[in-house]
Amino acid sequence: MPLRKTVFADGEFYHIFNRTINKETIFIRSSECNRFLLSLFYYQHLNLPTKLSYFLSFGFDKRLEVIKNLEEIQKRIEIICFCLMPNHYHLLLKQLAKDGISSYVRLFQNSFTRFFNTKNTRSGYLFEGQFKAVRVEDNNQLLHLNRYIHLNPYSSFVVKHLEELEDYPYSSFAKYLGKKQNNLIACHKEIVLSQFPDIKSYKRFIYDQAGYQKQLKLIRHLTFE
Repeated sequence: MPLRKTVFADGEFYHIFNRTINKETIFIRSSECNRFLLSLFYYQHLNLPTKLSYFLSFGFDKRLEVIKNLEEIQKRIEIICFCLMPNHYHLLLKQLAKDGISSYVRLFQNSFTRFFNTKNTRSGYLFEGQFKAVRVEDNNQLLHLNRYIHLNPYSSFVVKHLEELEDYPYSSFAKYLGKKQNNLIACHKEIVLSQFPDIKSYKRFIYDQAGYQKQLKLIRHLTFE
């Protein structure tokens, strides 16, 4: 595996991307998608009491206790926004602890791979060997990456109509609009939303480039696809 050019530093922001091997479509059923999102939530914490698979074997009350205790545990990363697509994912992360991003991606990918392989009676790797990463160099890039990630289901034709983005369950866009979602991921939205007078202005910022992004299908200097 080639050496990574990007150096991960505490306090810096990074766009993280990876796809499945051979672009295999695996994120279709809600069970797989929800398990992946749960992995994203769980492994952002340092010094976890147990693996996610063991956590899920606990009774309801015990799981609630663990989740409550996680709020007091230091995080390795902070999630700014995310989007899960049929054969890849996008994350905008801030590293909080040494080796935070590398260990985070390794843990949640390995956890989900074990789950998926067991469920589907398969073996071997599920994701491409080295995830892609680019450091966010300034605030302008941060905002445009947030928009790019949230528009991904529309620009990649996963949802047909722009308005459907607001109800896409495997992206953080609904959270940014103040809607409830059935996952535990708490995104650090304020770093983006604080730059807009209200949520309507933020929504307008996202939608204004929807047609352009869909036409291009990618923004070469911001993404890896």
